[in-house]
Amino acid sequence: MKKTLEEFKAFALRGNVVDMAIGIIIGGAFGKIVSSLVSDILMPVLGLLIGGIHFNNLKFVIRSAVEEGGKVVSPEVSLNYGNFIQVIIDFVIVAFSIFVLIKIISKLSFKKAEEEKAAPPPPPPADVQLLTEIRDLLKEKKDR
Repeated sequence: MKKTLEEFKAFALRGNVVDMAIGIIIGGAFGKIVSSLVSDILMPVLGLLIGGIHFNNLKFVIRSAVEEGGKVVSPEVSLNYGNFIQVIIDFVIVAFSIFVLIKIISKLSFKKAEEEKAAPPPPPPADVQLLTEIRDLLKEKKDR
């Protein structure tokens, strides 16, 4: 059991797992921001442009609610296709935003990698330089 816990700890604290967890948390928060953008800003404007229609109110009623004495006995059964349209638009905007974000990050990573390739390697430490010189001198002496 102790070995299993140690293996799990090693797995959970690996960089990739932690990075993935952070990505999921940030992605969830980013999704909420985009959902708010779609439902609170874009959809009302789009609804106004197409004649004041609110997508959340679009539905196909299969069976109306049944009321007796002011109380709902059987609730309305409907297909809420307007909400579905809004969720599709929401998804497309989130997917496009993530695509653009990943593309920007890729460009920055590629640019950084190119800069690292173009930069000359740092000079070796002094002791390595000294050993190299000694090796070269011994090689010259041997060749004479």
